[in-house]
Amino acid sequence: MKTIEQRLDDLRQLMRREHLGAFIFPSTDPHSGEYVPEHWKGREWISGFNGSAGTAVVTLDDAAVWTDSRYFIAAEEQLKGTEFKLMKGGLPQTPSVAEWLADKLRHTDNTEVGLDGMVNTLSEVNALKAELRKLGGLTLRTNLDPLKTIWTDRPEIPTNSVELQPLELAGEETRHKIDRIRKALRAVHADGTLVSTLDDVAWALNLRGSDVQCNPVFVAYLLIEQNRSTLYINKEKLTNEVAEYLKSQQIEVAEYGDVTKGLERYAEYNILLDPNTTNYTLAQKVRCQEVVTLPSPVPALKAVKNEAEIRGFRNAMLKDGIAMVKFLKWLKPAVAAGKETEISLDEKLTSFRAEQPLFRGKSFETIVGYEAHGAIVHYEATPQTNIPVKPRGLVLIDSGAQYQDGTTDITRTIALGETTLDQRTAYTLVLKGFINFAMLKFPDGATGTQLDATARLPLWREGMNFLHGTGHGVGAYLNVHEGPQQVRMQWRPAPFHAGMTITDEPGLYIEGEYGIRIENTLLTIPYRSTDFGEFLQFSSLTLCPIDTTPIVISMLSAEEIAWLNDYHRLVYTTLTPHLDREHTAWLKEATKPLEMGR
Repeated sequence: MKTIEQRLDDLRQLMRREHLGAFIFPSTDPHSGEYVPEHWKGREWISGFNGSAGTAVVTLDDAAVWTDSRYFIAAEEQLKGTEFKLMKGGLPQTPSVAEWLADKLRHTDNTEVGLDGMVNTLSEVNALKAELRKLGGLTLRTNLDPLKTIWTDRPEIPTNSVELQPLELAGEETRHKIDRIRKALRAVHADGTLVSTLDDVAWALNLRGSDVQCNPVFVAYLLIEQNRSTLYINKEKLTNEVAEYLKSQQIEVAEYGDVTKGLERYAEYNILLDPNTTNYTLAQKVRCQEVVTLPSPVPALKAVKNEAEIRGFRNAMLKDGIAMVKFLKWLKPAVAAGKETEISLDEKLTSFRAEQPLFRGKSFETIVGYEAHGAIVHYEATPQTNIPVKPRGLVLIDSGAQYQDGTTDITRTIALGETTLDQRTAYTLVLKGFINFAMLKFPDGATGTQLDATARLPLWREGMNFLHGTGHGVGAYLNVHEGPQQVRMQWRPAPFHAGMTITDEPGLYIEGEYGIRIENTLLTIPYRSTDFGEFLQFSSLTLCPIDTTPIVISMLSAEEIAWLNDYHRLVYTTLTPHLDREHTAWLKEATKPLEMGR
């Protein structure tokens, strides 16, 4: 296997032949995926950094990787020994990619920057073009993929079979979903659209796949016109059952690579292309009279779960809760016995989930961060970083599962033994923010940015903060990260409506010491109608006890204690009919009510 140094040498030789001063590698694929098939992990291949978000940039003399706060610590470690420098995105002192390139290329003869237009979105390329031109008179070339030449053992695009998501789980036939998409398009005066994002394609067609690790999606495009819809996919992925279903729903099928031809001969007057999800190369293939650049209507439709999907979520969360109780009962005695590590905890939790009906795998790679590793927000233990877990301090476990009836995402921070006052205080502050958000009542149509501060307020009062988002949507046996709804400090305009899922996951991270995060997945439901309009609230889908041993009870209000006791009562009454006597006894102790002054 070639080293990072050898890969950079190969790339730079190609860059010299092509007269390029720099090349940019994003973390996405032609479908704007957060998690991508191995074939498109070019940024990871060239740099060695494997986080889900980041951009690598290489000039003839320098190399750098930009990523966000979730990966600062992990990226620092992974980039050691290479010439890549870590650029901490979001910090005021960190230059943008364009600013960095303008500085590096200002006094050279190579003023052309390359990127692959198939894996960069229309909005990204247009913004970068403008910024490069403004800052340094640099030009952008988009028709080159150097990985085709230098990545000699590049994995192939997956050819795994696609399967039907049964109607009793999907809750709505494909043709009805397509009709709703067309209605949403007409509302913005658009005649059709190209659906690029894989979870949107899977949802619209009631199909699931296995092309992306942890995400039940498949590589394809869906072109929707006024009177026809075409799925562009490698046809060998379609079983007879799936092919017949698509035919029954009036979905035509063409080869994956023919999507460019489909766009070139698209016959409607205009087409809606979401500039944030449609790749630049495909956007340039459109030949119709007008391109409507607006957000795709599909994510907002997908985000509001129907009754069948909500029922599936509750079934999946029940199973997940059973697995979590079995794991948590096992955890402390096993750690006390002295043979457990971060990886062994992950494997044990996965084994309990695998016992449950309709289990399909993890919904993301499990984070088991013991003590200082818990401060690495998206830490993933490897054989090189794996450490023993001991009966003291805190372990942060962020995990989830894919069941065919629903997707789960849960974080628990557990005191394995003696903890410090600082740890207990921090844990209680995070818990207060978690409860504040869970108790929210708010107007229909409020945005996640408007709700975000409630989860941060207890930390802000102490001059503390966390830099990741407070919450994201969760798919119905789809991607664990789903939009358009998000809860974060940065402005996100997507409104909340009943039927949307959202996670509640405030945290606090003390580098080199410990990390704390508590997370439930919530369902947005009606609260009540008033003279001021319709109001919404959250209902907890996740069913798992929250560790009460690190809580400083005097820091909680009576209302917060009442919420926690009510939640634990729900967990106990829902799960115990499915548990044996030993696990019931353990759960009764884990969910016993807290009292003021204790």
